[in-house]
Amino acid sequence: MKIGIIGGTGDIGQGLALRISDKHEIILGSRDPAKAVEAAESIIATLKKRGTVSSCRGTSNEEACKAADLIIISLPFQHVASTLAGIDPKYIAGKIVISPVNPMIRKDGFFYNNPPEEGSAALAIRKMLPESAKLVTAFNNIAARKWTILDEVLDYTVAVCGDDAEAKKTVIKLVRETSQLYGLDAGPLAVSGIVESITPLAINIAQINGLKDLGVYIK
Repeated sequence: MKIGIIGGTGDIGQGLALRISDKHEIILGSRDPAKAVEAAESIIATLKKRGTVSSCRGTSNEEACKAADLIIISLPFQHVASTLAGIDPKYIAGKIVISPVNPMIRKDGFFYNNPPEEGSAALAIRKMLPESAKLVTAFNNIAARKWTILDEVLDYTVAVCGDDAEAKKTVIKLVRETSQLYGLDAGPLAVSGIVESITPLAINIAQINGLKDLGVYIK
């Protein structure tokens, strides 16, 4: 597939590219296309040193969506609306869109789930997309830092939520191609708020107990 990553220069965007650009063509998008080009070149060079041939290029967020078969939104929730507003909806229409977005706030040293009035970031993002786009949540509960450390095996369980059964199957397949992640169907998009709320919980448990990079395992 051709996978466009909106906000692709952050840890999650670059981490995904590092881990799947040997299997799929990755198009990193950014508000600053030059920054995306630089990130893509770094990813190619990093993987080349490890003996892996990859396909990755950088461009604008809109061009990444235009070229992609599947789109991943790799942005903080507060930047999603403004970023999507700058992209022609026709470049997103009919495509699978993955949201790993978690709406969080930090207060008194702890993280809290901070969903919008729709109940989850995913349900709010659903309203921002063309009706024909197929929104699926995935990759929500993976520590951002671990994405770019290629010697770290990602062996977490990934909950996948969405209302289109075929889209979920495609995303679950992509999840299972990524390191040692295991994707499972977690139900409709309406339950995505439960998945999103796990991330601040994991961060709080980690910092209180002196742990690092907690993840979710379902066995």
